[in-house]
Amino acid sequence: MGLTRQKKEEIVKDYRKSDTDTGSATVQVALLTERIKELTEHLNVHKKDFSSQRGLRKMVGQRRRLLKYVKRRDLTAYKELIQKLGIRGV
Repeated sequence: MGLTRQKKEEIVKDYRKSDTDTGSATVQVALLTERIKELTEHLNVHKKDFSSQRGLRKMVGQRRRLLKYVKRRDLTAYKELIQKLGIRGV
């Protein structure tokens, strides 16, 4: 479980703003979204894994805060990001 190095590099490559960008808010949102998807699949099988449920809620909250930041800074980038990731806006 968890993101492999190749998958993480692929996500960073898709969402970065420049060649050296590895930690911008858009990249972080994309990585969190992928982790949230994997953890959601895990919780569909293991319904009573309450510690993972707590981790999922923390990740969703972190992603929500980052999305609010992106929305405040650049509305068009925000709209593109939520459409590309297939998630609802904040």
